Amino acid sequence: MTAPRIIEPKIRSVLQQPLTVGESPIWDETTGALWLVDILAPALVRLSADGRIERFDMPSAIGSAGLCRDGRIVVALQTGVHLFDPVSRHLEFLCDPVGREMIGRLNDGKVGPDGHFWVGSISEAKPQLNDAALYRIGADGSTRTVATGLTSSNGLAWSPDGRRMYHSDSRQCFLQAFDFDPETGELGQRHRLRSFTEEQGRPDGAATDRDGFYWSAGVSAGRLNRISPEGEIIEIYILPVAAPTMPCFGGPDFSTLYVTSLSSDRTGRFEAGTVIAFDVDAEGLPPFRFG
Repeated sequence: MTAPRIIEPKIRSVLQQPLTVGESPIWDETTGALWLVDILAPALVRLSADGRIERFDMPSAIGSAGLCRDGRIVVALQTGVHLFDPVSRHLEFLCDPVGREMIGRLNDGKVGPDGHFWVGSISEAKPQLNDAALYRIGADGSTRTVATGLTSSNGLAWSPDGRRMYHSDSRQCFLQAFDFDPETGELGQRHRLRSFTEEQGRPDGAATDRDGFYWSAGVSAGRLNRISPEGEIIEIYILPVAAPTMPCFGGPDFSTLYVTSLSSDRTGRFEAGTVIAFDVDAEGLPPFRFG
C-alpha cells in the first residue's frame, strides 16, 4: 500500500458570515448557486452567482437538503422531511421517518440516482445510542427504513454509474458501500470498506468524483480524505478549517470543491463555521433531483 499524497490546496473563502454547523453544500448547475444548511441557526442558505447571500430561517434544526425537479428544496428538519419553496417561502410537510420516540434528529441526506431522498438520523442521547437509521423517502411521502443500528448516519454518495451507494457512521467511524440499483433504489450486498481513527478524521459528509473516488470530510482532523473504491486513502487535503463537515463539487466544470465546516475549538482557539473553496484535479457530477 503506497502512502497517501499530502496536498495543501490554495484556498479561497466563500462566506464571510459565521455558521454554527455548516453542512450539506449542493451546487445548482442551472443557476450557479451554492446551497447549504446551518444546522443549529437553523437556516437554509443560498449563495447566488452574483455574490448575494440569502438566509431562509427554518422552524427547527435542519440536517440536510436536496434540490427538487420543480425548483423547491427538500429539507430534513427536526420535525421531519419538508418541501421548501424559496420564492414563496412556503414549507410543506412531507413525512417524519424518525418520530418522537428517538432522542435525535435527521442528519446527512442526499437525493439519489433513483430520485428519492436518502436521509439518516443521529442520536442526541447522552451518551449516544445506536438507535439511528437510514431512510429512503419518496416524493409521495412514502418512507422505507433501509439500515439500522447506527449512531450518526452520514457520508452518503453514489458511484458515477449509480450502482454503488457509499455511507458512513461518524461515531462508529466506519465507511461502508452497498450495491445499488439506480432504477429501483434497491440495496444489495453491503461491503465494509474501512474504519478511521480520530487522527485520520471521523468520516462526515462526502462526495464522489467522475473517476469513482470518494471524498470524505475528516471532521476531527481538519482534512479531506480522497478514498479509492477499495477503501484506501490515496490523497489527504490539509485544510485551514479545524472541523470540515462536507465537500461538494461545483463551478462551471464541477472541478471546484466547496467545503462546509462547523464551529470548533479543537485547535485550542474558537473558530466559527464557514465555507471554503479550492480547485482540484478532478471533476464531480451534477446533483440528482428529488421527485
